[in-house]
Amino acid sequence: MELGVLTNLYGNKSLDEVLAHLSKLGVTMAEIGCGGYPGKAHCDPAVLLNDEKAYQEFLDTFERHNMKISALSCHGNPVHPNQETAKMYHDDFVNAILLAEKIGIDTVVGFSGCPGDGPHATAPNWVTCAWPDDYPAILDYQWNEVLIPYWKKMAKFANEHKVTKIAFEMHPGFCVYNPETLMRLREAVGPTIGANFDPSHLIWQGVDPVAAIRYLGDAIYHFHAKDTKIDAINTARTGVLDTKHYGDEIHRSWVFRAVGYGNGLDYWRDIASALRLVGYDKVMSIEHEDSLMSIDEGLEKAVAFLKDVLIYEPKPGTMSWA
Repeated sequence: MELGVLTNLYGNKSLDEVLAHLSKLGVTMAEIGCGGYPGKAHCDPAVLLNDEKAYQEFLDTFERHNMKISALSCHGNPVHPNQETAKMYHDDFVNAILLAEKIGIDTVVGFSGCPGDGPHATAPNWVTCAWPDDYPAILDYQWNEVLIPYWKKMAKFANEHKVTKIAFEMHPGFCVYNPETLMRLREAVGPTIGANFDPSHLIWQGVDPVAAIRYLGDAIYHFHAKDTKIDAINTARTGVLDTKHYGDEIHRSWVFRAVGYGNGLDYWRDIASALRLVGYDKVMSIEHEDSLMSIDEGLEKAVAFLKDVLIYEPKPGTMSWA
């Protein structure tokens, strides 16, 4: 397994500067934002698909620093009920697929998205309960009339362009927010749909990452290394559903942390071992969203921590003791 970083944390620096810095830290793979929420600071598909000089310089930058691309990231909401918003995210995802094909990458990371509560909605509606009866009706509309048909079309398009892995981050606020909803969409659409496994979004929901990894198995296509710290005092008083601003850390029920600052070494070693058990051996890609640390300090501590977590060498083919 290799160590990677989602590079949009350094959106104010050039790609050359970012890769030079990551290489010095011992990082060998970069996850590149190319639209949607991650932005296009280091990779604008509309440019790279049409400007061969810019495209070659993009590739040369990776070669110069001996870095590989783990995936293109294009998180957005292409099923947003506002058609202009949906088209913006859809177009970004289409371009990400086309660029992935051109580069020779088989994985694009994103969100499933979340529709509104009906055909005349103006904002997404994330349903979190089964009653009153309005909510199951909303879910039926969202999944059967919008989400599944849309991703069937996009999976077909992706396959036609040699992208065989659409890796959804299971993220609250979107229809795919936990392992069960990920597998529901995968079963409806097919094996093109898989997971960008980010423990941080599962931890605060009460999901055990190791159990989730064992459940998802070969549906895991990419991995984000990000931690979450549950605030026991606030959670005991208010529960885990929390809409307070991420900057209001002292009052929140949970906050995102650099790996190792939410859970310890044994916890993360168990995650790495579970990934090895199910056959995932690609990358742990650090996503820095720790509001208590600077970008540099958070990234450097995450890199140092994960160097003692990752299993680098291939699984042995034989066992001398058995």
